[in-house]
Amino acid sequence: MFRPDLDQLPEYRPGARNDRAVKLSSNESAEAPLPTVREAMARSLEQINRYPDNGAAELREALAAHLGVAPEQVAVGNGSSGLCLQLVSATAGAGDEVIFPWRSFEAYPIFAQVAGATPVPVPLNAEHGLDMGALAAAVTERTRLIFVCNPNNPTGTTITTQEFADFMAKVPSDVVVALDEAYFEYNRSTDTPVATEEIAKYPNVVGLRTFSKAYGLAGARVGYAFGPRPIISALNRVAVPFSVSVPAQAGAVASLELVDELRARTDTTCAQRARLEDFFAAYGTPHSEANFVWVPAAHLGRTPQEAAKALEQADLLVRAFDEGIRITVTDEAEADAAMRVWAEVLQG
Repeated sequence: MFRPDLDQLPEYRPGARNDRAVKLSSNESAEAPLPTVREAMARSLEQINRYPDNGAAELREALAAHLGVAPEQVAVGNGSSGLCLQLVSATAGAGDEVIFPWRSFEAYPIFAQVAGATPVPVPLNAEHGLDMGALAAAVTERTRLIFVCNPNNPTGTTITTQEFADFMAKVPSDVVVALDEAYFEYNRSTDTPVATEEIAKYPNVVGLRTFSKAYGLAGARVGYAFGPRPIISALNRVAVPFSVSVPAQAGAVASLELVDELRARTDTTCAQRARLEDFFAAYGTPHSEANFVWVPAAHLGRTPQEAAKALEQADLLVRAFDEGIRITVTDEAEADAAMRVWAEVLQG
């Protein structure tokens, strides 16, 4: 009944849930959407008996104005992860390869295998960042797509503008490069590639962003891609019809109008990020430009899974990977809780 390789397909693992605990395992915002966004979504429920606009015209036009591109250069989807899957489906199939840094977004290898392509993970460098030279060196005649997660999930590290330029000089023009900027709104680096600029330089680069993180719409599931028209057209051809709901489209449009409010919220998160980086400095935590910090496994004195289990028993949820622990950064109260529980459980 099923594909013979289905048993080998890894299962995506979401962050743990526990209603009693402080949940810092899923890179969510601790704050609800702003009032005007909630009001727009509530009004949209009056149309919930109708299918959503399949082309999301109003949202695409708003995003185009926000990004400084044409509406035809924008696609929307069921979160940026949905667009990642569409991108793999549009570019790769059996016998093709999809390259990505590792560890990075957990779904990259899953999406490659769903499409029947071969996932090609490339290890991070010693500083827990993307090894752009190694990513370029991994390209073969079978390569169809390369994911570049910037800032990288789960380490929070970024690449420089020159590193990206050197990388692109080595990548064939018929290989699509996805600059995954899911955490763009938290990135304060002044020397890092920005997809809105890179898509104007390269016909094979596409940007990916989401409303799930900084905008506080993780439960609404709406992301967007932007880039050259041929790539966007290909994304739309493999899209699931009506994948972005009426409330999601309404909430996203309203969110784009709140530039100052969004900046204030992300500034608050960045301030707490600095506090957590200082707290975890002794654990080898690298500088993060996302809404989380990374604690490498080598500095834990136990496995990441053992550490996460001990924290969970004290009602603090973090995300354990084989290579380390990721801790979401939200507000002052939750940052205080993270440091207090960590000190009590793992330093006591």
